[in-house]
Order: sequence, then C-alpha cells, then structure tokens
Amino acid sequence: MRRPPLDPLLNFTQVPQRWTLVPSPHAIPKELLAGLVVALGIIPEAIAFSIVAGVDPQVGLFGSICILIVVALLGGRPGMVSACTAGVALLMGGLMQSHGLSYLLAASILAGVFQILWGYLRLAQQMRFVPRGVTLGFVNAIGVLIFLAQLPQLGFGRDGAETIPSLAGSAQSIHWPWVWGLVALGLLIIYLLPRLTRLVPSTLVAILVISGLAEWWQLPVPRVGDLGQLPSSLPVFQIPAVFGAWGTWGLILPTALAISFVGLLQSFLTANVVEDSLDEEADYEAEARAQGLANITAGLFGGMAGAGMIGQSVINLESGGRYRLSTLTAGVGLLILVISLNTWLARIPMAALVAVMIMVSISTVNWDSFLNIRMVPKSDTAVMLLTLVLALVTSNLAIAVLVGVALAGILFSRKVAKVIVVTGTWLSEDHLYYTVRGQLFFVSTVYFLAGFKQHAHPARVTIDMQAAHVWDQTGMRALDQVIRKRQQAGSSVELIHLNKESLDLFSRISDTPDFVVGAGCALPAPSPSGLPSVSHVLPSDSP
Repeated sequence: MRRPPLDPLLNFTQVPQRWTLVPSPHAIPKELLAGLVVALGIIPEAIAFSIVAGVDPQVGLFGSICILIVVALLGGRPGMVSACTAGVALLMGGLMQSHGLSYLLAASILAGVFQILWGYLRLAQQMRFVPRGVTLGFVNAIGVLIFLAQLPQLGFGRDGAETIPSLAGSAQSIHWPWVWGLVALGLLIIYLLPRLTRLVPSTLVAILVISGLAEWWQLPVPRVGDLGQLPSSLPVFQIPAVFGAWGTWGLILPTALAISFVGLLQSFLTANVVEDSLDEEADYEAEARAQGLANITAGLFGGMAGAGMIGQSVINLESGGRYRLSTLTAGVGLLILVISLNTWLARIPMAALVAVMIMVSISTVNWDSFLNIRMVPKSDTAVMLLTLVLALVTSNLAIAVLVGVALAGILFSRKVAKVIVVTGTWLSEDHLYYTVRGQLFFVSTVYFLAGFKQHAHPARVTIDMQAAHVWDQTGMRALDQVIRKRQQAGSSVELIHLNKESLDLFSRISDTPDFVVGAGCALPAPSPSGLPSVSHVLPSDSP
C-alpha cells in the first residue's frame, strides 16, 4: 500500500503520517527476535567499520546505536536497517588521520544537516536517474575497497599493522600464520554453516569459535581491545568543540558533502531492496530526512555517520522483521549488548572481524557485472569500469559517482544526437525545402549542421522544424548559423513550425528572429521532372 507523502511544511522532527511501531500484537514476537538477530550481526560489522574509518570501536558502535533508533522511529521505510556502513566509513579515514575524532564527529553532524536539506529538495527524485552502470561501479568499488582495507590486518602492510597505531610497536610478536589460519576458519564457518542452519548468524558463530580457540590456546594474534576504547557506559551528549573555529568548516565540508551524498545513495539502494521484497513503496524523502537526523544524533553522542545496510536489512526481513519494532529492538538491544559485554568484545581476535569483512566485500561486489560484461552495451560497461577505477584511485566514492554520471550523460547524449535527421527536397528550381526531425542540443549540433552542407543556394530556402525541438543555446546558435549562411549566399530564408518552447527560446536569444514565419506554408510537393531531390539522413544507430 502506498503511504501518503509528508506535508512539506512539517518540521523534520515530526513523525511521518500513519506511523505505527507494529500493526498487530501477533507480530511482536517475530519483530523482537528479528531485532535481536540484527543486533548480534551488527556488532562485528560496526567494530570492523570502525577499523576502516580509523576510529575506536566505540565510535562505530555508538553511531550504529543512534542511527538504528532514530531511523526506526522516523524513517520512510519500516523494516529497513541503517547503521555504520563500509561505504561511509571509507570516506572518513583521511579526515580522521589528518585532524582527529572531533573533526570527524563535526563532519558527521554537518553531513546530517545536508541530508535533511537534500530530503526537502527531493534529491531522491534525482537519485533515481543514476544509471545502473554507475550503481554497479559504486557497489563494486565498495567491495574492493573493503577487501583492500583488510590487507594490513593480514600482515601485508609496511609493518603488518599500519592502520592500527597500537599494534605497530608489537608487530614483531604477531604470528601471522595463526592470523591467516583463523581467517580461513572463519570464512569456512561463515559460508558452510548456513547450509546446515540459519537460526543464528554464521558471522556470530565464526566470531565465537575463533574467540574460543584464541583464548583456549592463548594465540599471539591481535585483539579488538588493541584498537582502542570499547563502550563501558551510555554515550554522552557533547557538541564538538571544533565548531567554534571558522577554519573547521572548510576542513570538514568536503568530507561532509561526500558522506551525505554516498550515504543517501546507499540508503536509497537499501530502501529499494526492501521495497521490492515487501512490494510496498518507501517514502524516500522522509528516509533522507531521517538519515540526516540520525547522523546528527550520532555525531552529538560520539558516534560516526552511517547509512542503510542492504545485508542486515535482508537478514531482518528473512528473520521476520517487517515493521519499526524490529529495527528499534536492534538499536536498543545493541546498546545493552555492547555495554554488558564490553570485556568480552575486547578479547575478540582481529582475525574474526577480518573474516567477516572479507565476506562483506565478496557479497558486496556484483559479480554478474563482470561475468556478463560482453552481454551489456559497451557504454554501460565503460561507465561501470570508470566509476570503479576512479573510486579505487581516489578512494572517494562521491567523486567517482559524479564522474560516472557525467560520463553516462555524455554517452547517452551522443546516442540521442545520432537520431537527428535533416532532409532536403527541391520543390522547384529556386526553392529548397529542409525538414528537420529530432532533438537539437549541444551534442547533436554537429550532426545537424552536417545535414545542411549543400553548396546549392536557391532563391528560397524553407526550414521546417515541426518534428524537431531546440533544447539549449548551443542548438539555437547552430540554427542561427544555418540561417545566416544561406542569407549571406543570397537566399531568402524562412523558418516554420517551431513548437512553443523552441519559439520562446528562439525569440529570446536568437540572432535571426525575423526569419520565423507563420505556420502556413505549402507542404512539400513531388519534385518536378528533371529536378533532383536531395536528402541527408543520418543513421539512428549508436556507434
């Protein structure tokens, strides 16, 4: 059932219309169980994403708790799980390393403000125009970047622990063969256990088994506690002090914009997956505003920003979660778990989280986009590969998406430009009648002008634009150029049948407005005997 949109005059803190935590008491048991399963699954991912961002585990856990609770209450897609994600975490590392946590929290808050603004500006409508090639390149880049971020944890960095300052000094005591063996064991459990049972998350079982073995044998491997502080109490409200300095805004603005854009793209992709699974439409604008408010809340309580999580949303649905109660339970349950189990969480081997993140990276990559690369149009493949490569080179997903969209637009414009047709017909010895069909804009002007490359200059030239549309200034200048050249050659030029929009543009910016005549003009007649009929028709197929 389609949910009515929010009144645009409502304040963003107001709850969406027809809000309900759970529609029926009979659904409560399933909702609570699904929320608990999601909370257990988010613990290792939130810690692992904290590692990717270069922050203490508690920053990712606090951020996930705040985002889960706020989006559960105000989001536009009930049943959708939002928390800290890899795509957003990948954008934070640079700012964290160069300026520290306060600037990162400030960037999370500013990103939330932007997302609320994007929600009111209906950015979701524009997000729907992101080509599939760009989306595939985006998700593939996230998968590859997640995997690359795990290599130092496997001993393949400069010192085997270059992303963990506290481990750099003890890198010599780490026995990497043990780490590799535990990672391999974790991957086996993650992929083989679902074939036997799906009652418990396989990632959680892998963490428990690896932690048990590491404790039993006291293996010399890195632990989560080596990364930094874990939660021991409730998060505290605090406004980042760096907001008081004017220089802060210029430092955090690029990261905040990137987080707001990439976060919404991930959230909309997640909402679309849930929407397809439940066959119910989501309120994307409300979701954008809720994500923004959630990221503001996370930053004010010492947490990092996040977005929609496709994997955990699917787990929630498969566990029976459909409504807000499941995601609210996940947030509250996660808070209780991380505070009560912080001592145990500190003893989790890093190898267990690396196994989880490798699984996440493998499942994130859309392998069909590579296996079926010969079956899709070359232009789509080029857009996907450019987005992927640019994201890997720059480590900036936002820039990669923007460039990918720009390339897709250029390639599409070339295809559209090819369908413009200019036909010239001789009505008499001194009257050449041109018919233009297609879209005239900045890309198609080259093909438009090619249709008029005839050296004959009769006394009268008519250009019929009934089946054409002029879209921009470049197209209008090309039309002016055609008229001017024929006038200079001594021809009497008349332009007919411009539609209303094209005529309005022509009257405002054209250099030759006097050449537009009324719609009444004789239709082309068959060429008189002995008079040639010439035409220039461009092919409509793409290169």
